[in-house]
Amino acid sequence: MSVTTHRSVHDQLAERLVEARARTLELIRPLTSDDIRIQHDPLMSPIVWDLGHIAHFEELWLTRNLDGEIKFVEMPGLFNPMEHPRNERATLALPSLAQILRLMADIRGKVLERLPKVDLAGGNPLLRHGFVYHMVLQHEYQHNETILQALQLKQGEPYRPVERRPLPEPSGAYGGMVRVDGGQVPVGTNDRSAAYDNERPQHLETIRPYRIDRVPVSNADYMEFIEAGGYSRREFWSQAGWRWLLDSGVSAPKYWFRQDGEWWTRVMDATQLVAGNKPVCHVCYHEAEAYARWVGKRLPTETEWETAATWNPTTRVKSRFPWGNAPPTPDRANLDQLAFDTAPLGAFPDNISPLGCYGMIGDVWEWTSSDFRGYPGFRAFPYPEYSEEFFGLEYKVLRGGSWATRPGAVRGTFRNWDYPIRRQIFSGFRCAADA
Repeated sequence: MSVTTHRSVHDQLAERLVEARARTLELIRPLTSDDIRIQHDPLMSPIVWDLGHIAHFEELWLTRNLDGEIKFVEMPGLFNPMEHPRNERATLALPSLAQILRLMADIRGKVLERLPKVDLAGGNPLLRHGFVYHMVLQHEYQHNETILQALQLKQGEPYRPVERRPLPEPSGAYGGMVRVDGGQVPVGTNDRSAAYDNERPQHLETIRPYRIDRVPVSNADYMEFIEAGGYSRREFWSQAGWRWLLDSGVSAPKYWFRQDGEWWTRVMDATQLVAGNKPVCHVCYHEAEAYARWVGKRLPTETEWETAATWNPTTRVKSRFPWGNAPPTPDRANLDQLAFDTAPLGAFPDNISPLGCYGMIGDVWEWTSSDFRGYPGFRAFPYPEYSEEFFGLEYKVLRGGSWATRPGAVRGTFRNWDYPIRRQIFSGFRCAADA
């Protein structure tokens, strides 16, 4: 007779908290104290600041705010991102790595000791279904990706990962576009266990018929844009994009360089020829928009992107991921950081949506044409500084996650956002067109 053991929600949360911290510590293990303390680029925090922020965010939400009364929405002091923008964090009197690690361990010990006694089934929306624990988990996952952005920019010796997962070979060639019929489609989610406030509420939007690329734009495709003079032809660039181009003086994606007639790139500790069959990465919104104009297309709206990734027009059912509702695994998508690179297009044949789009989760964040705004009926929870304060025209929405994204920090409704000039993020794109 077999015995099935059902782990409690408390046990599952404890296991995830332990696993998340183990990954954070694994990412920084190859680094020296100097590597962790210096600011590798003005766009990024010193890594010790990220670690301190992870610790204090956890202490804020899983100890001080755990009884239902939200006393602070951001921790006061050195690790408040609203008080201290990234470009000044290197000037702060930051603790040593040893002090930060002791602090992280101390806070985590208190959190795990208290967790079994927390009521996760009551009426407190912060606690119900473990929401606040999932929020803290995702916060640490997201800072893992931020740390990897800093390590890609690392000064001195390149970052060498402790472990590197091999990537599969492509199993087929995918190209062209798929047609998506117009009509009413559900957007967002009503999930209150893990989804952020900006993903809610689920609502209906009406879309016109459109076409969208089956796969993200490849390096080979983007090379053609460069060779065709894409960075010097004004007609492909918006006014803001052209101004950025003139100011920045760039002529290729970030980390690309030309040598002996070939395009090369650097990915962490690996300097390699640019692989034509991988998605282009480290391009900003303006570059993506210019490329789309060059090929006679445009960038998709985030509603078009989410529909192509999650909507089944036959069953009229929306799924959490392109392949269904099962969580991501290493054979489904290039997530979870350990590959430390993008995968060849078609390397994950199960990563296909019902509409026939490949790779909409993992590899590269995909720019959309949408400004970051709240959905109809949006309500900030549990604090407006996470989403609401960023709504407006300054930021563009990205979807889908990247190789540097942890599986617990992405889903078909997840909305990332950044300035349209940002290139240090692991960002690419796919194109759309009116049908």
